[in-house]
Amino acid sequence: MKIKRHEKILELIAAHSIDTQEELQKHLKESGFEVTQATVSRDIKELRLVKTLSSDGKYKYAVTSKEAARDISYKFHAIFTESVMSIDYAMNTVVVKCFVGMAQAACAALDSMRWDGIVGTLAGDDTIFILMRSEAAAVLLVEELMKLLDK
Repeated sequence: MKIKRHEKILELIAAHSIDTQEELQKHLKESGFEVTQATVSRDIKELRLVKTLSSDGKYKYAVTSKEAARDISYKFHAIFTESVMSIDYAMNTVVVKCFVGMAQAACAALDSMRWDGIVGTLAGDDTIFILMRSEAAAVLLVEELMKLLDK
């Protein structure tokens, strides 16, 4: 739930000029997340959000692109290594087996990394299918992902 809430916060601050915790809390509630002000405060700290000056001269929450890249990379590694049991491929399709209920989170994390050669991904409850542009691209992806798992 926390990961989904963090994703929603990042989506909300990208779409709206949000300048207070109360305003962020209101947007989250409208999106189906019942949160307290203390939770919003912790989320802001964990996401390392900062207030920046917007084009209209008001301050709003934002994440710096350097922080965002580091954060996405860290989250991908954490989610992926905790979710995945095995990785294999057949021709240009990579199959990632995950613990039950973890495939969608691992797939979303993988999608956020924008790997070269991936045409598309599809996640079920415990399996991810990744369509690659070529068998060579599939082999490279499997090798890179296996390095993360130390297998």
